[in-house]
Amino acid sequence: MGNIQWEYVFNYELAVESFPFVIQGIWNTLLISLVSMAIGLVLGFFLALGRTSRYSFLRLPARIYISFMRGVPILVILFILYFGFPIIGIEFTAITAALIGFSLNSAAYMAEINRSALASVDRGQWEASKSLGLSYWQTMRGIILPQAFRIALPPLSNVLLDLTKASSLAAMITVPELFQQAKIVGGRELDYMTMYILVALIYWGICSLLTVVQNYLEKRYEYLL
Repeated sequence: MGNIQWEYVFNYELAVESFPFVIQGIWNTLLISLVSMAIGLVLGFFLALGRTSRYSFLRLPARIYISFMRGVPILVILFILYFGFPIIGIEFTAITAALIGFSLNSAAYMAEINRSALASVDRGQWEASKSLGLSYWQTMRGIILPQAFRIALPPLSNVLLDLTKASSLAAMITVPELFQQAKIVGGRELDYMTMYILVALIYWGICSLLTVVQNYLEKRYEYLL
Protein backbone atom coordinates (compact mmCIF):
# COMPACT_ATOMS: atom_id res chain seq x y z
CA MET A 1 0.00 0.00 0.00
CA GLY A 2 2.88 2.36 0.75
CA ASN A 3 4.13 2.10 -2.85
CA ILE A 4 0.85 3.26 -4.40
CA GLN A 5 1.22 6.57 -6.21
CA TRP A 6 -2.12 8.10 -5.34
CA GLU A 7 -1.79 10.89 -7.91
CA TYR A 8 -2.20 8.20 -10.58
CA VAL A 9 -5.33 6.85 -8.87
CA PHE A 10 -7.13 10.16 -8.47
CA ASN A 11 -5.79 13.45 -9.80
CA TYR A 12 -7.66 16.03 -7.75
CA GLU A 13 -6.60 18.96 -9.94
CA LEU A 14 -7.75 17.23 -13.13
CA ALA A 15 -11.07 16.31 -11.48
CA VAL A 16 -11.75 19.91 -10.45
CA GLU A 17 -10.62 21.30 -13.80
CA SER A 18 -12.73 18.89 -15.86
CA PHE A 19 -15.82 18.92 -13.61
CA PRO A 20 -17.61 21.74 -15.52
CA PHE A 21 -17.20 19.83 -18.81
CA VAL A 22 -18.31 16.49 -17.34
CA ILE A 23 -21.32 17.96 -15.52
CA GLN A 24 -22.70 19.27 -18.83
CA GLY A 25 -23.78 15.70 -19.48
CA ILE A 26 -26.09 15.71 -16.45
CA TRP A 27 -28.90 17.22 -18.51
CA ASN A 28 -28.97 14.27 -20.91
CA THR A 29 -28.62 11.86 -17.99
CA LEU A 30 -31.65 13.40 -16.25
CA LEU A 31 -33.57 13.69 -19.53
CA ILE A 32 -33.13 9.99 -20.28
CA SER A 33 -33.92 8.95 -16.70
CA LEU A 34 -36.97 11.12 -16.04
CA VAL A 35 -38.61 10.97 -19.48
CA SER A 36 -38.09 7.21 -19.71
CA MET A 37 -39.54 6.84 -16.22
CA ALA A 38 -42.63 8.89 -17.13
CA ILE A 39 -43.27 7.11 -20.44
CA GLY A 40 -42.48 3.72 -18.92
CA LEU A 41 -44.91 4.37 -16.07
CA VAL A 42 -47.77 5.07 -18.47
CA LEU A 43 -46.95 2.11 -20.72
CA GLY A 44 -46.40 -0.09 -17.68
CA PHE A 45 -49.84 0.75 -16.31
CA PHE A 46 -51.61 -0.35 -19.50
CA LEU A 47 -49.35 -3.39 -19.80
CA ALA A 48 -50.33 -4.33 -16.25
CA LEU A 49 -54.01 -4.05 -17.15
CA GLY A 50 -53.41 -6.19 -20.25
CA ARG A 51 -51.38 -8.68 -18.23
CA THR A 52 -54.29 -9.21 -15.82
CA SER A 53 -57.06 -9.03 -18.43
CA ARG A 54 -59.44 -11.96 -18.80
CA TYR A 55 -59.11 -11.60 -22.57
CA SER A 56 -56.29 -13.65 -24.02
CA PHE A 57 -55.80 -11.30 -27.00
CA LEU A 58 -54.73 -8.64 -24.46
CA ARG A 59 -53.08 -10.88 -21.88
CA LEU A 60 -50.82 -12.88 -24.22
CA PRO A 61 -49.16 -9.95 -26.08
CA ALA A 62 -48.58 -8.18 -22.75
CA ARG A 63 -46.93 -11.26 -21.26
CA ILE A 64 -44.73 -11.76 -24.33
CA TYR A 65 -43.67 -8.10 -24.35
CA ILE A 66 -42.82 -8.11 -20.64
CA SER A 67 -40.90 -11.38 -20.95
CA PHE A 68 -38.92 -10.14 -23.96
CA MET A 69 -37.98 -6.77 -22.54
CA ARG A 70 -36.99 -8.22 -19.17
CA GLY A 71 -34.94 -10.93 -20.86
CA VAL A 72 -32.94 -8.79 -23.31
CA PRO A 73 -30.08 -6.51 -22.15
CA ILE A 74 -30.88 -2.83 -22.60
CA LEU A 75 -27.60 -2.38 -24.48
CA VAL A 76 -28.84 -4.79 -27.15
CA ILE A 77 -32.08 -2.79 -27.45
CA LEU A 78 -30.08 0.44 -27.86
CA PHE A 79 -27.87 -1.09 -30.55
CA ILE A 80 -30.89 -2.42 -32.46
CA LEU A 81 -32.54 1.02 -32.41
CA TYR A 82 -29.44 3.06 -33.24
CA PHE A 83 -27.35 0.77 -35.45
CA GLY A 84 -29.88 -1.78 -36.68
CA PHE A 85 -32.93 0.23 -37.70
CA PRO A 86 -31.07 2.33 -40.32
CA ILE A 87 -30.72 -0.89 -42.33
CA ILE A 88 -34.49 -0.87 -42.85
CA GLY A 89 -34.59 2.86 -43.48
CA ILE A 90 -35.50 4.06 -39.98
CA GLU A 91 -32.96 6.37 -38.35
CA PHE A 92 -33.03 7.83 -34.85
CA THR A 93 -30.74 10.38 -33.30
CA ALA A 94 -28.70 8.98 -30.41
CA ILE A 95 -30.78 10.70 -27.75
CA THR A 96 -34.06 9.61 -29.38
CA ALA A 97 -32.87 6.00 -29.57
CA ALA A 98 -31.89 6.16 -25.90
CA LEU A 99 -35.27 7.58 -24.86
CA ILE A 100 -37.18 4.96 -26.84
CA GLY A 101 -35.00 2.10 -25.64
CA PHE A 102 -35.07 2.96 -21.96
CA SER A 103 -38.80 3.77 -22.05
CA LEU A 104 -39.73 0.46 -23.66
CA ASN A 105 -37.42 -1.49 -21.37
CA SER A 106 -38.48 0.18 -18.12
CA ALA A 107 -42.17 -0.24 -19.01
CA ALA A 108 -41.81 -4.01 -18.68
CA TYR A 109 -40.45 -3.77 -15.14
CA MET A 110 -43.00 -1.17 -14.10
CA ALA A 111 -45.80 -3.31 -15.54
CA GLU A 112 -44.96 -6.08 -13.09
CA ILE A 113 -44.70 -3.60 -10.22
CA ASN A 114 -48.06 -2.08 -11.14
CA ARG A 115 -49.65 -5.51 -11.54
CA SER A 116 -48.56 -6.64 -8.08
CA ALA A 117 -49.56 -3.30 -6.51
CA LEU A 118 -53.03 -3.42 -8.05
CA ALA A 119 -53.44 -7.03 -6.96
CA SER A 120 -52.48 -6.07 -3.40
CA VAL A 121 -55.49 -3.78 -3.00
CA ASP A 122 -58.22 -5.65 -1.16
CA ARG A 123 -60.94 -7.03 -3.46
CA GLY A 124 -63.50 -5.65 -1.07
CA GLN A 125 -62.66 -2.19 -2.39
CA TRP A 126 -63.92 -3.23 -5.83
CA GLU A 127 -67.07 -4.77 -4.41
CA ALA A 128 -67.83 -1.69 -2.30
CA SER A 129 -67.31 0.58 -5.30
CA LYS A 130 -69.60 -1.57 -7.41
CA SER A 131 -72.30 -1.40 -4.78
CA LEU A 132 -72.05 2.40 -4.87
CA GLY A 133 -72.61 2.38 -8.62
CA LEU A 134 -69.12 3.59 -9.54
CA SER A 135 -67.79 2.72 -12.98
CA TYR A 136 -64.57 0.77 -13.55
CA TRP A 137 -62.52 3.90 -14.27
CA GLN A 138 -64.09 5.87 -11.41
CA THR A 139 -63.16 3.06 -9.04
CA MET A 140 -59.67 2.80 -10.51
CA ARG A 141 -58.98 6.54 -10.40
CA GLY A 142 -60.54 7.42 -7.05
CA ILE A 143 -60.03 4.31 -4.93
CA ILE A 144 -57.66 1.69 -6.32
CA LEU A 145 -54.84 3.77 -7.84
CA PRO A 146 -54.16 5.93 -4.74
CA GLN A 147 -53.72 2.79 -2.63
CA ALA A 148 -51.73 0.97 -5.32
CA PHE A 149 -49.44 4.00 -5.68
CA ARG A 150 -48.46 3.78 -2.02
CA ILE A 151 -47.62 0.10 -2.42
CA ALA A 152 -45.72 0.60 -5.67
CA LEU A 153 -43.77 3.69 -4.60
CA PRO A 154 -40.64 1.98 -3.16
CA PRO A 155 -40.06 -0.41 -6.11
CA LEU A 156 -40.87 2.32 -8.64
CA SER A 157 -38.29 4.55 -6.96
CA ASN A 158 -35.76 1.75 -7.31
CA VAL A 159 -36.54 1.58 -11.03
CA LEU A 160 -35.77 5.31 -11.31
CA LEU A 161 -32.45 4.79 -9.53
CA ASP A 162 -31.62 1.91 -11.86
CA LEU A 163 -32.59 4.04 -14.88
CA THR A 164 -30.32 6.85 -13.72
CA LYS A 165 -27.36 4.51 -13.41
CA ALA A 166 -28.16 2.54 -16.56
CA SER A 167 -28.36 5.77 -18.57
CA SER A 168 -24.55 5.58 -18.68
CA LEU A 169 -25.02 2.84 -21.31
CA ALA A 170 -26.27 5.56 -23.67
CA ALA A 171 -22.60 6.51 -24.02
CA MET A 172 -22.25 3.37 -26.14
CA ILE A 173 -24.39 5.03 -28.83
CA THR A 174 -22.59 8.40 -28.46
CA VAL A 175 -25.14 10.23 -26.29
CA PRO A 176 -23.17 13.03 -24.55
CA GLU A 177 -24.30 12.17 -21.03
CA LEU A 178 -22.15 12.09 -17.88
CA PHE A 179 -20.22 8.92 -18.62
CA GLN A 180 -19.53 9.89 -22.23
CA GLN A 181 -18.24 13.30 -21.12
CA ALA A 182 -15.94 11.60 -18.60
CA LYS A 183 -14.67 9.20 -21.28
CA ILE A 184 -13.78 12.13 -23.54
CA VAL A 185 -11.67 13.78 -20.86
CA GLY A 186 -10.13 10.46 -19.83
CA GLY A 187 -9.04 9.78 -23.41
CA ARG A 188 -7.66 13.28 -23.88
CA GLU A 189 -5.71 13.32 -20.61
CA LEU A 190 -4.86 9.60 -20.58
CA ASP A 191 -6.29 9.38 -17.07
CA TYR A 192 -9.43 7.27 -17.11
CA MET A 193 -9.14 6.33 -13.42
CA THR A 194 -9.64 9.89 -12.20
CA MET A 195 -12.57 10.47 -14.55
CA TYR A 196 -14.27 7.20 -13.66
CA ILE A 197 -14.01 8.00 -9.95
CA LEU A 198 -15.32 11.51 -10.59
CA VAL A 199 -18.34 10.31 -12.56
CA ALA A 200 -19.01 7.63 -9.94
CA LEU A 201 -19.19 10.35 -7.27
CA ILE A 202 -21.56 12.39 -9.43
CA TYR A 203 -23.90 9.41 -9.96
CA TRP A 204 -23.76 8.73 -6.24
CA GLY A 205 -24.79 12.31 -5.54
CA ILE A 206 -27.71 12.18 -7.99
CA CYS A 207 -28.99 8.88 -6.61
CA SER A 208 -28.63 10.15 -3.03
CA LEU A 209 -30.84 13.16 -3.87
CA LEU A 210 -33.40 10.88 -5.53
CA THR A 211 -33.39 8.69 -2.41
CA VAL A 212 -34.16 11.76 -0.26
CA VAL A 213 -37.18 12.48 -2.49
CA GLN A 214 -38.23 8.82 -2.27
CA ASN A 215 -38.09 8.89 1.54
CA TYR A 216 -40.11 12.11 1.63
CA LEU A 217 -42.84 10.64 -0.59
CA GLU A 218 -42.98 7.41 1.41
CA LYS A 219 -43.47 9.34 4.65
CA ARG A 220 -46.09 11.60 3.07
CA TYR A 221 -48.16 8.64 1.81
CA GLU A 222 -47.42 6.40 4.79
CA TYR A 223 -50.95 6.56 6.18
CA LEU A 224 -52.77 6.42 2.85
CA LEU A 225 -53.73 2.78 3.34
